[in-house]
Amino acid sequence: MDNLNKYIEHTLLKQDAVKADFIKLFDEAKEHGFLGVCINPCYVKFAKEYLKDSDVKIVTVIGFPLGANTTETKIFETINAVRDGADEIDMVINVTKVKERETDFVVNEIRQIKAACQGKNLKVIIETDLLSKDEIKYACECAVKGGADFVKTSTGFVKGGVGAKTEDVELMFNTVKGAGLQVKASGGIRDKEAALAMIKSGAVRLGTSSGVKIVQG
Repeated sequence: MDNLNKYIEHTLLKQDAVKADFIKLFDEAKEHGFLGVCINPCYVKFAKEYLKDSDVKIVTVIGFPLGANTTETKIFETINAVRDGADEIDMVINVTKVKERETDFVVNEIRQIKAACQGKNLKVIIETDLLSKDEIKYACECAVKGGADFVKTSTGFVKGGVGAKTEDVELMFNTVKGAGLQVKASGGIRDKEAALAMIKSGAVRLGTSSGVKIVQG
């Protein structure tokens, strides 16, 4: 696959990452022509300045990694991130509300955050490691009703979690494709074989910290 780099959001969400780590991430993204970088919100402004002469998208995370912030907090985070230069928003769904089937809450939160994105793509991280197959489908249906643009598998922060699995990606794809949403696979994608398997299952974006290794085969 010649354009694998254009599926990759080169990711650095570690708590202890320092400025040099981000500069390395940004330089690698430019060198390999990655679609984007995915970083925590406090680095968005720096990324916007550093990557201003490139086509690399700046993706940031909201309500990360637990998704349990209040809706008002997530909205405020989103507005700030867009103001600082984020091109896309990856929000963590409220997993508890999904499990309790509080549809109005889940859908309305997604809808309000989508509005705060001001036209930018919104990806809803549903955290597949914590959900049954029925719950995965339900969370995807909520994302559709809330007007999201993507559903995303994982934060990568669940202790003992697997992250993206091909069967989950396929389930997500089949649930949202009719509504025009797309799928981002994220978590545990560390080599080219895994990346290609995710794409074959329906993912059009790959969130990974192993982007360089993947494109180099």
